[in-house]
Amino acid sequence: MSGITDTTRSPWKTATLAGMASYLDAAALVTSGIAIGGYYAGPLQLAPGAIGSLLGLQTLAFAAGALFGGRSGDRFGRRTVLILSLVLYTVGVLLLLVAAGPALLYAGVVATGLAIGADLPVSLALVNEAAPAGKKGTMVVFSGMLWLAGIVAVLGLSSVMGAMGMLGGRILFAHLLVVATVVLLLRLTLRESAEWTAARRAADARPATASETIEFSRIRDLFRPPTVYALLATGLYYATWNLGANTLGQFGAYLWTALTKGEIAQFSQLTLLGLPVGFLAGLVFMRVVDRPARHAWFAVGTALIIIAWALPALLGPNKFTLVAVMLISGLGNSFAGESIYKVWSQDLFPTLLRATAQGVTMAFTRAVAGLAALGTPAFALGHTQLFFGLLLALTLIAALIGLAWVPRLPTVPRPEEPMAPAMPAPDTLRKTAA
Repeated sequence: MSGITDTTRSPWKTATLAGMASYLDAAALVTSGIAIGGYYAGPLQLAPGAIGSLLGLQTLAFAAGALFGGRSGDRFGRRTVLILSLVLYTVGVLLLLVAAGPALLYAGVVATGLAIGADLPVSLALVNEAAPAGKKGTMVVFSGMLWLAGIVAVLGLSSVMGAMGMLGGRILFAHLLVVATVVLLLRLTLRESAEWTAARRAADARPATASETIEFSRIRDLFRPPTVYALLATGLYYATWNLGANTLGQFGAYLWTALTKGEIAQFSQLTLLGLPVGFLAGLVFMRVVDRPARHAWFAVGTALIIIAWALPALLGPNKFTLVAVMLISGLGNSFAGESIYKVWSQDLFPTLLRATAQGVTMAFTRAVAGLAALGTPAFALGHTQLFFGLLLALTLIAALIGLAWVPRLPTVPRPEEPMAPAMPAPDTLRKTAA
């Protein structure tokens, strides 16, 4: 049992090593967007359709990886998935690093997409389960800080490289390879989640006819009340919010060069201006996320995101509005968007379905984003005003879900809560959710 207790004795170590999935996720998506859509595009003669296909395929691969990895993490443990997914990630990044043609690019985006998809839901579950009571939201939000750090690292590198062609893209992918290798070696020291181990043993020991408790693990339970309500709410919120964020992450550099005739280095430098504010805002949210005040902060973040997307939708895309949407939405995302989605996903699902549920909602979200990415370059250039208007409309839908639906959902009692050792019966929770 010593290995199990080690996980909870070093919660910040676990939060950092598991949470680096968020760093590698964000860094891979932004790097692919800048390298494939910028540095590699000219030398490899990649047309807008090819760029959209590559980046869209990476996102679709993420969706498949999230489904498989999330369920595997609930069935076989967190540690195994975290290690194997990172091995695949290093292989994929290496392929993108050495690619001299479309074939290796396609292989690389599929491998990295599958890897980060499998890694992310399991890593969040482990971070949450290793965190002490009263700090679970804090440590999950910390993974969001690592997500932001991944963006900062990539943009920082690209902002000083200028027009380096293929070499610039290779440098960006080399950065991912080095970080992934170091994290992989350090993850070998991680132990299994104590909460998952206890839940797995309880589920295995419980007779098939026993009443359902918080430890239930059958996947069909995910699609019946009350968990199906949480699945729908978190999945729809994340998907509608993410289309805007994914557009900025994957196609920000492309839109900047295509719509404003700006340079990639200039885009990266301007984007970096708002990241220190984002870090400070993230630190603030870490202090309030485990308190009732987080709902008010979420409302503020949501309002900022709406304002950000309203600018290019109403005033048209130009250098001012594109910079504004990046800076203002970046600040709002510190209190909403992916940060709050990750927190909700830990609170609303039981232990042995937590990674599975996140895998399903992440897969749905990235599948939607991946399909949208296939046509984003052509649609953004051919129907620019409509394109930004749709992104604003989706942001408004996400706001309604987060403000009006999610607060009404019942949370799952945690194992450390002595007064709530088991999930209430489905009928009781159905009434609560209603």
